[in-house]
Amino acid sequence: MKMKCFPAMLALMAASAAAQPPPPGPRPPFVRAGGDAVVSVKPDQARIDIGVVTQASTAQAAASQNAAQLQAVLDKLRAALGTKAEIKSVSYSLAPNYQFLKDGLRTIKGYNAANVIEITTGDLTVIGQVIDTATEAGSNEIQRLQFLLKDESNARAEALRKATREARANAEAMAGAMGLKLGRMISLDQGTPQVIPRTMSMAANVAAATPIEAQAIEVHASVTLTMAVE
Repeated sequence: MKMKCFPAMLALMAASAAAQPPPPGPRPPFVRAGGDAVVSVKPDQARIDIGVVTQASTAQAAASQNAAQLQAVLDKLRAALGTKAEIKSVSYSLAPNYQFLKDGLRTIKGYNAANVIEITTGDLTVIGQVIDTATEAGSNEIQRLQFLLKDESNARAEALRKATREARANAEAMAGAMGLKLGRMISLDQGTPQVIPRTMSMAANVAAATPIEAQAIEVHASVTLTMAVE
């Protein structure tokens, strides 16, 4: 019985060996080129951070004053903007205000309460109105104005297309300099496209009549292209 197994085992080993893929051949000559692109796009959304900071001798008084002042700001903004903007709270703090003495000790001289709200709007024409209304109602900190895109996909795709075309042109230039022609594509890899929003730092006493113009947003993309040459 054991003798009869040898031919079957040999046949199985031969079939297994025949099924093994051949070892890979040498890699064809190739060029590897990078491409970078920047696309400028007009924003269609703005985000503004507006704060109310109050000071009082006690924590309860600082918090109470802050709540009343912030509520006045919210009421005015909602009445002025209606459905043109989304308003939400993003941060709140209540902390002692220390005074440091000559002997290295410190004493509490009062409390600071700070509340920051975020206003997001797709109507860029109301930015000045948002700032005016908030400051007139009691906001004493306009922290940041940021221009954004609601949907970044089209801008990302355009940046990648431009970067890929540049990578192809760079590969052709390198191959041509060596007297070669491009063959098949071996690989094409993309870096992570970056959408860089425009951010403006705002002074607390920003002039209400000062016009604010939307700034273009830059979308960066990069690719790496590997092409065979012949």
